[in-house]
Amino acid sequence: MTSTARRAQPGAQRRTTRRTRGPARRARRRTAAARRLAREIPGTLAILPTPEDLAAMSRYRTFPFTGQDHLGYLRRLDGLLRTRAAQGRHTALTLFDPGEYATYCTDTGIDPDRPESRARYTTEVTTAGATIPYTGRRITDTLPVLLDEAVRQDTWDRASTLLSAAGRCPTCDGDTAHDAFEHASQAMLRLLGALGPGRHHVVCSVTASGDSPLLATMHATTHPDGRLHLAEAEALIFCTVLAAGFTLGGAGGVVSRTLDDQHGDEVRGWSLRGWSLRGSWLTALTAAEVFSAYCTDARTGDPVSPEPGVDYLPGIALPAPDYPHEHCGGT
Repeated sequence: MTSTARRAQPGAQRRTTRRTRGPARRARRRTAAARRLAREIPGTLAILPTPEDLAAMSRYRTFPFTGQDHLGYLRRLDGLLRTRAAQGRHTALTLFDPGEYATYCTDTGIDPDRPESRARYTTEVTTAGATIPYTGRRITDTLPVLLDEAVRQDTWDRASTLLSAAGRCPTCDGDTAHDAFEHASQAMLRLLGALGPGRHHVVCSVTASGDSPLLATMHATTHPDGRLHLAEAEALIFCTVLAAGFTLGGAGGVVSRTLDDQHGDEVRGWSLRGWSLRGSWLTALTAAEVFSAYCTDARTGDPVSPEPGVDYLPGIALPAPDYPHEHCGGT
């Protein structure tokens, strides 16, 4: 090698290094930008809630889990969620129903034994149902919350469908569903006003023909100065179920439990009576009726032992609604 070649070599190396370093630096910048963008793209994880659901999906060859260890499956999901959270990614949790998935694949003509089919089902179907955000809690602790949310969503859907079927008043063409909901809202506020200050757990139950009962639960706190605190979503479902009861004119009722850590809880009850929106209201039960309703197994009809430290009291008569609801569709 000549001296000239030796003198030129270091410069050539520097030029070569600069040529290779530039593309590498741009690639790193693109990767970093992609990671930042990924943090802003939310994801959805659909969970198989029971061992039976896991076993049903395990028959698909491409499904990455076996059907023998449901707890192990949940632990692997925990690890995935922690990894996504560490990367700054938001994840919504929902439920995966294998039966509905199979029907979806048949209706859409896609192969159920493909990962992209499961992803499509999760994106198009499950996210329309109940979802909750991942907050870092273990799946075993989060799953009951998600299942409760699914029950509330199903209750709201069913009650809304019943209200929609009520149609319009044949006499004055009024919106029966709208009037029933306002009727129910007034009943809810009058009931909470009658209960007075305290922490109240209120349950509305309405019998829907040919279906399981509609159940809505609401937690409310009334302060001594009259301020009322309640969850908007719970109040919405409660009023929707009660409104459906008003339009159905069937069996139903409301039970309240006022929590008192020092003197014991108080339980009261009301029945939903009336065969049309006009005249339908909550009628106070006697103490004996409240005791019977609260201490009877709703499924079997067998008596249930009363809880110690609980007073079973008569319902409180509620003030009538502010207006007669003349376009109710009946008398």
